Amino acid sequence: MAEEGLRERKKRRTRQNISDIATGLFLGRGFDAVTIAEIAAAADVSVNTVYNYFPAKEDLFFDRSQGVIDRLPRYVRGRGKGESAAAAVLRELRGQVEEVSPSVGLFDGYDRFMRVIEESHALKARLWYLQQEVVESVERTLREEMAAAPDDPLPLLVGSQLAWLQTTLMGYVGREMVAGRKPAEVSREALDLLDEMEDLLGERVLNYAAKNT
Repeated sequence: MAEEGLRERKKRRTRQNISDIATGLFLGRGFDAVTIAEIAAAADVSVNTVYNYFPAKEDLFFDRSQGVIDRLPRYVRGRGKGESAAAAVLRELRGQVEEVSPSVGLFDGYDRFMRVIEESHALKARLWYLQQEVVESVERTLREEMAAAPDDPLPLLVGSQLAWLQTTLMGYVGREMVAGRKPAEVSREALDLLDEMEDLLGERVLNYAAKNT
């Protein structure tokens, strides 16, 4: 991997600084009450600079959304020999829940993040759109992994179920954290939820895309 140059490092730091400042403002005052001009002033950059890094205001709030979109495809590609796509996703999600990982919302302060979303129609709409991107992303991965024909419905159907696992888990964690629960407590119950969801999956989903080598 090529070493990061000074210009790239400066851009990355500028982007992170803008994101951090915007997040602080959103958490303190709510998403809709904060303007791009206020974010730019607080970050000591121009409005155009903010838009250069973040094309829409919602991108500032969901600045790590690409990691969420790429998560399930990464789990599917990384499945072990004989392991199906669903088994790999369940294994990874269980591991993160058991570790009380911030990647699934199990950290103090996640309730503040969720409350900002609940109070903004724009953020709820963007969250829905991101969830559709997750489905599309994992579907593409399954089609590639299985060399599926364009008219084969299974990558979409299985991909939708895998996305449902992640979306339902994250939704449950978010609601419980907003209710004032502790991360470790929510973690134990989230493991039970994953077991219940696995029981609801059919054999075709559970066995789909088992890796041969």
